[in-house]
Amino acid sequence: MPAPSDFKIIAIDGGAATGKSSTSRGLADKLDLMHVDTGAHYRTLTYAMLKVGASPESDNISELLGALSLDTTLEGRSARLSINNEVPADSAIRSPEVNANVSKFAAIETVRQKLFNYQRSLAEVAQSANYTGLVMEGRDIGSIIFPDADHRFFLHADEATRAARRANEGQTDSIAARDQMDKTRKTAPLVCPEGATQVDTAPFTLEEVIEKIAKLILNP
Repeated sequence: MPAPSDFKIIAIDGGAATGKSSTSRGLADKLDLMHVDTGAHYRTLTYAMLKVGASPESDNISELLGALSLDTTLEGRSARLSINNEVPADSAIRSPEVNANVSKFAAIETVRQKLFNYQRSLAEVAQSANYTGLVMEGRDIGSIIFPDADHRFFLHADEATRAARRANEGQTDSIAARDQMDKTRKTAPLVCPEGATQVDTAPFTLEEVIEKIAKLILNP
């Protein structure tokens, strides 16, 4: 197991379609790190809540959350959230119904509290799996989950570029509407963490962004 002093945590934040997932996965492969997509956590939790008939407006959210057991399944170097021993298919957590509700569930304080300690614990999972570090992506990683991360990056791009990326993924949700919801929610709003390195991904290829960030990590 890597010594705590050798173990590195990299936080990647940014809005929708800024390149967080592709960049984080590429960094994990390049630097031999465990990868965590916290956006998938909220999608998986949303899927589980919808499965039991809940909506973001349900008055028994806390009770329903209490019945959910969280665990981790490693698929390659990616840590997937298992809820009550189920890891839903990627297509299930990216369905139109989940897309329409995930931001609303993610804005609920008790939902974020449910995932906070779990997400923090993934550093220990990575160490136990003998990774030398962890790259975690999301919207509040460098600000809330790991404000003490060794490296914190905030990705951004112009709205037209992001909308085109979203369309290429087959997604039809509004970038502007998603940003507004993420930035104005009361709990853990999307912000650029103080001291984080901002990276504009629009002018560069994915490979160039990965190389740029990797160099900053390896040569701080």
